[in-house]
Amino acid sequence: MEPKWRRNIPAPTDEILVKDGQLTIRLVRLEDSWYANIESAIEGKIFSGPVTEMSELIVSNSSKPATMKRIKSIVNSTLIGLLFVTASFSAAEQLISDVVENFGGIHVVVNNAGITKDNLILRMTEEQWDEVITTNLKSAFNICKHVTKTMMKQREGSIINISSIVGLTGNAGQTNYAASKAGMIGFTKAFAKELSSRNVRCNAIAPGFIETEMTDKLDDKVKTEFASRIPLGRYAKPEEVADVVLFLASKMSSYVTGQTISVCGGLND
Repeated sequence: MEPKWRRNIPAPTDEILVKDGQLTIRLVRLEDSWYANIESAIEGKIFSGPVTEMSELIVSNSSKPATMKRIKSIVNSTLIGLLFVTASFSAAEQLISDVVENFGGIHVVVNNAGITKDNLILRMTEEQWDEVITTNLKSAFNICKHVTKTMMKQREGSIINISSIVGLTGNAGQTNYAASKAGMIGFTKAFAKELSSRNVRCNAIAPGFIETEMTDKLDDKVKTEFASRIPLGRYAKPEEVADVVLFLASKMSSYVTGQTISVCGGLND
C-alpha cells in the first residue's frame, strides 16, 4: 500500500471527484461549506449532504464499518488544507493534527497566505490594518506554533515564509502590507534561532513583481513602467519563485537557515 504521506492533496478548487474501487465521491464547495455525494457501483447512493454531517453517515451504516471508515478516510485526506481559515488559531491546530494523523508527519511548511488592503495611512481604517496583519502575519504564527513540536520531535523540517520585496523596501499606500511582510522576515530570523538546534530550518522569500492574474489586469502603460524599474527588465514567472521554494525545501539548502532570499530581478529600492 502506498504510504499515507505520498498521497496527493489536490489544489484548492470548487469541485473534486475521487474514484476508489466501487466508490465515487464528488465533493462540491458552495460558499464556505463542502458537500459530498457518495455512490457505490453496487449499492447506489450512500450519502448526499454537508461533509459536516458525515458522522451521521458512519452511525447509520454501522453494519458496514470497513466501507464507512474508508469513505471517511478518503474525504478527510482529500479536504485537508482546503478548509483551513488562516486567521484561526484553533483551525491551524486542527489542520496540523489532521495532517500528522493522515500522513505520519510534516517535513515542509510554506506559509503563503497574503492579501492587500491598500490605502494611505491617512485614510486607512483599523479593519484594513487588522485584516492584513492577521492574514499575512498571524497566520504564519498559527501554523508555526502548532507544527513546532512535530518537527522538533522529527529533528527535521523546513519552514518557508513568503514575504515580499515591499517588506524590505516599503511602498507608499501599503503600510499594513509592508508591516506584515517585514514582520514575516523578523519572525523568520527569530524562529530559525529557536529551532536550529533540532535541525529545523526557517527561511523567507521576498518576491518582487510576479506575473499573476492580478498583474495581468494592469494597464499596459503601468506594466511597462513597473518593468522599467526592474534591472532584469521583466516580471518574474511564478515558477521562478517556486524554484526557490523547492531549493529551500530540499536538502540542497541543508545549511541555510534564518535567511531572506529576494526574487525580485534586482529591484532593491
